[in-house]
Amino acid sequence: METVVQNSIHRKAAGERLRKLMAYCFLMAGSLIMAVPFFWMFSTSLKEEGAVFDMPPKWIPEHFAWSNYSTVLGEADLFHGFLNTMAIVIPTTVMGLFTSSLAAYAFARLQFPARGPLFLLLLATMMIPGVVTMIPTFILFKQVGWLDSWLPLMIPGMFGSAAAVFFLRQFFMTIPSELEDAAKMDGMNPFQIFMKIMIPLSKPAWIAQGIFGFLGGYNDFLNPLIYINSPEKFTLQLVLASFQGFYSAQWTYIMAGSVLALIPTVILFFFAQRYFVEGIAMTGMKG
Repeated sequence: METVVQNSIHRKAAGERLRKLMAYCFLMAGSLIMAVPFFWMFSTSLKEEGAVFDMPPKWIPEHFAWSNYSTVLGEADLFHGFLNTMAIVIPTTVMGLFTSSLAAYAFARLQFPARGPLFLLLLATMMIPGVVTMIPTFILFKQVGWLDSWLPLMIPGMFGSAAAVFFLRQFFMTIPSELEDAAKMDGMNPFQIFMKIMIPLSKPAWIAQGIFGFLGGYNDFLNPLIYINSPEKFTLQLVLASFQGFYSAQWTYIMAGSVLALIPTVILFFFAQRYFVEGIAMTGMKG
């Protein structure tokens, strides 16, 4: 009998190891497939002009043109575009997170008339395509004199977004209400509870939503293209787009700039991935 039990345990352990091996092989294969475009981008960034269209394609260039990176950093002033992007994205993301958190806390914890219908109305705005409001928004910003400035890219985002409110509200609802009740007994008002309890406990959700907001602004191309005309105000994406004309495109410079533009996002996710995964995993779980 003991031998039968041991054999059963060994079979289960072997089956578990086999399942893990298959899962790891599947993930490695998927990772390699996902890495192919990035490797091709890096390879193209090191090719000489004209070598991009060699047939058959060469994954490893014969001559490494490292001068492509100095060109996009120097002549194209990619770094200036990066600084402009940071000046737009960082304040917008921080302020947008704070205002979205205020609204999310109100919908999650406070009791006020028509809370449910107002929240549904807020969610309904997420179903309106951006192209529907593009022209009216442009006319509005033109009338207030905000064209060719960063204000249209910053001010709307500082008031938060419906997606961020929904995301943070779901996280706030996972925080035990006993903590809030104890704070009320200590004499805290709702804003103090929000600042001293909700914000510290929602750090994973803040970081996750901050990454979403940062990447959204960092990769935004359409809005800067619409509102910014002066080259000295170009964002990173507009600087990269300047390498592409009507009849030709400098693909080696575009890829070199794309590699450099990718570095900050990789660094950001590398240091924040633990909080990012935790924030995604815990959002929507009712404690």
